[in-house]
Amino acid sequence: MARKYLIETFGCQMNVHDSERMAGLLEQAGFEATDTAADADLVVINTCSVRERAEEKLYTRLGELRQLASDQGHDPIVAVAGCVAQQEGATVLKRSAGVADVVLGTQAIRRLPLLVDAVGADREHRRRRAGVLDLGACDDVRWPLGITRRSDPVKAYVTIIEGCNEFCSFCVVPYTRGHERMRPKADIVAEVREAVASGRREVQLLGQIVNHYDAPDDAGCDFTGLLEAIHDIEGLDRIRFASPHPRHVDERFLAAMARLPKICRHLHLPVQSGSTRVLTAMRRRYTRDSYLALVDRIRQMLPDVALSTDMIVGFPGEADADFDETLSLTAAVRFHSMFSFKYSERPNTLAEKRLPDNVPDAEKTRRIVALQRLQREIQGGLNGQLIGEPVMVLIDAASRRRDTELSGRTSSNVVVNLPGPPEWIGRTIAVRVERAGPHSVWGRAVRVDEVRGRLTGVRAAPRL
Repeated sequence: MARKYLIETFGCQMNVHDSERMAGLLEQAGFEATDTAADADLVVINTCSVRERAEEKLYTRLGELRQLASDQGHDPIVAVAGCVAQQEGATVLKRSAGVADVVLGTQAIRRLPLLVDAVGADREHRRRRAGVLDLGACDDVRWPLGITRRSDPVKAYVTIIEGCNEFCSFCVVPYTRGHERMRPKADIVAEVREAVASGRREVQLLGQIVNHYDAPDDAGCDFTGLLEAIHDIEGLDRIRFASPHPRHVDERFLAAMARLPKICRHLHLPVQSGSTRVLTAMRRRYTRDSYLALVDRIRQMLPDVALSTDMIVGFPGEADADFDETLSLTAAVRFHSMFSFKYSERPNTLAEKRLPDNVPDAEKTRRIVALQRLQREIQGGLNGQLIGEPVMVLIDAASRRRDTELSGRTSSNVVVNLPGPPEWIGRTIAVRVERAGPHSVWGRAVRVDEVRGRLTGVRAAPRL
């Protein structure tokens, strides 16, 4: 009987994709997937350390698995992967003695089946060992084609860069994922082709600074050149990417976005703060004014593009005046969506070592509540402008709220809910928007010939 595995994923899209890769490796090694820890022979916890309490979440989950063994006598092999594993290392084994068997870092995931086999199936033997630890670096970022077990039937994640060299003072990624390493262009293009051949209609390119790509196997091929190569793949409808850095956005890239219809009309452009003084302390290497000038240039060249961003409040030394500048920048840009967070110290970062976390938590809470209130108002207004308008929607899932409802996204990344049959998943549908909220809109499918000439998002290369 095949052994069963469960992977629990926390964090970003790159973590989700790493879990897809680990799932493929385990299935190649003879494991089968299961949905519950009580049925698993192996539980992999894929962790994220970008936000606060990441470590506590891990140890809470390990405690639950300890309780499962105590209450039900079910004692699976437990592997801890991801950024917290890389960050904490042997501490995970010490703090979770009797639970965690394997700790593997972010660059060791391809060795997961070997590490699991090294632990052994006999529990008594495992408990006499200190556990298996592998935090080894790996500069080889190639990945076997066809191994990844993709979890989404419509879109595919494809990593193009591993690691980061920016060293923003608040960010733990360079310490947990290592220095910047580029995947070969040929490998990326082959993986996108394979994903499209398997029925995926959308691809999302991943990298900590995705627009810093420079192909190691094709001199002169930068991120724009990679986009052009992927755009030519037949059967692909949409291209997304996350996340570009503002200081690496250039005219050539914007011109390509304007010229290539498969590139979605959405640009995630993390700003982090509206204050130049705070941005300097964050080591972002742009100013408030240069960011706003970039936004103006983007909107000149791409008038239909939707902008989203990341924002941190309560960074060390952030005064009321600095936060007011964050609010005013948010009001000026009118982002279509925003991920906002209260600052928390991350281990080993420059801010943690050099800048005291001196903004009281109550003040951080007040500020993030004010920022999120403003952003909800902006999003509600922007989505409200779509009422009565037709949009092209790539249907990617059944709704979590209603059995008869589907969900999808426009090219500009607006979530659209609509009634329809499951057979529509994977198709691009014309939808007339009937009502809107701050986080999504609702509508009904219409025939393209009813609305031709008025379609919003038609540049997304619809597949009907």
